[in-house]
Amino acid sequence: MNDLLFFDYNQKSATLLIFFFHAIVFSSLLFNKGINEQKKHSKWLAVFIFLGALYICPFMLGYAGWYSVKSYREFMFFMPFQQLFLIGPVFFFYIKTLLNSDFKLSRKDYIHFLPAVAYMIYSIIVFVGDKLVLDEFYFYADGRDKDLDFWYQMAGLISMLFYLYKSLQYYLSYRKLSLQEVSYADEIAFRWIQHFTIAFGLILVLRVLFFILNPEWGEFGSKYWYYLCFSILLLYISITGYSHTIRVTRGLNVHDLVDLQPIRNDVKKDANNQTNDSLDLKEWKGKITLLFEADDIHKNPNLTLSDVANLLNTNRNIISKAINQEFDMNFNDFVNKKRAEAVIKMLQEGAHTSNTLLGIALDCGFNSKTTFNRAFKKHTTLTPKQYISKNRL
Repeated sequence: MNDLLFFDYNQKSATLLIFFFHAIVFSSLLFNKGINEQKKHSKWLAVFIFLGALYICPFMLGYAGWYSVKSYREFMFFMPFQQLFLIGPVFFFYIKTLLNSDFKLSRKDYIHFLPAVAYMIYSIIVFVGDKLVLDEFYFYADGRDKDLDFWYQMAGLISMLFYLYKSLQYYLSYRKLSLQEVSYADEIAFRWIQHFTIAFGLILVLRVLFFILNPEWGEFGSKYWYYLCFSILLLYISITGYSHTIRVTRGLNVHDLVDLQPIRNDVKKDANNQTNDSLDLKEWKGKITLLFEADDIHKNPNLTLSDVANLLNTNRNIISKAINQEFDMNFNDFVNKKRAEAVIKMLQEGAHTSNTLLGIALDCGFNSKTTFNRAFKKHTTLTPKQYISKNRL
C-alpha cells in the first residue's frame, strides 16, 4: 500500500506538484467551458495547458523518487509525458481559432501533427520491444528516459520556435488588416495574445539558456530552476487565459469581426458603367471627406471599410488606397481622427460642462475610454483634460 502511494514530498517535488495540480484544474475548466459554450479556442488552450502539465511530470515525479523504484521507473520510461512536437502546433492553432472563430482544421493542417504522431509510434515500438517482445531493456539499456534525450529536446525546441514565429506572423497580419478594415481595431487587438506570446517566448528563451548552461538534459542537476520558471509561466498563462475566456464570454467576443482574408480586388461598376478604378484618388479623397462631414458616419462605433465602400458604391480596395495615400494613414487612424475632431468641436461648444468626457467620446463613436484617450492624444499631443485646460474651455 505504501509503495502504491509512493511520493517523496520534498521542496522540489512538492512545489512542482502544486503547479501541476493548478494546470490540471485550469485545463479542465477551460475544456469544460469550450464544450459548454462551443468555444474552440478554449479547447485549444485547455490542451496547451494540459501538455504543459504533462511536461512538468518527469521532473516532478523524478524529484519524488519515481526513477529509483523499479515499477515507477518503467512507467516513467514508457509514458511519453513530454509531447514536444505537439506543444507548438497547439499553440499556433489556438492563436488561429482565437482570431478567427470560423477556422477549421483542413486536411493539409494535419501535417503539423505528423512529427508528434511519429514520436508516439516510436514510443509504442520502444514499449512493445522492451516489455512485450524481449521482456528486457533493449531500447532502455542505458537506463535513461527517452523523453529527455538531447536530440528530442533540441528538435522539440526548434519545433516550438518555428510555431512561435508562425503565430507571430499570423497575429501581425491580423493586426495590420484590422487597422485597415475596421474603426475599432483597439477593441479587437487581443492584448492577451501579446502577453501569451511573450510568456511562451520566455519559456523558449529559458530553454535555450539552460541548454547552454546544462546541456546534459537527462541529468536533473539545475534543471529544477528551469522547470520552476516554466511552471510559474504556465500558471500565469492558465490564470490570464481563463480570465480572458470569461471576458470574451461576457460580451467581448470579437474574434470573428475581421475577416483574415486579403482585400479582394473586385471592382464594382458605377451607374455610368465606368469602373471606379478609373477615378483619381484625389477625387475619392473629396468623396470620402464629404461623406464623413455630411453624414457623421464616424459616430458609428462599429464602422468598417466595407461600410464606407458600400455607401460610396465602390469596393474596399479603392477606399483603402485613397485613405492610405491621400490622407497618409490607415482606416482605423483616419476614423479615430474624425472622432477626435468631433470631440474637440463638442468641447469648444461647452458639452463637457453638462456631460462627462467619456459620454462625449461615446457620442462621437469611440468604444472605450482607453481608445479615446490614445486617439485624442495622438491627434492633439494632449490628453483631453490637458486640452481643456490649455484652451481654457
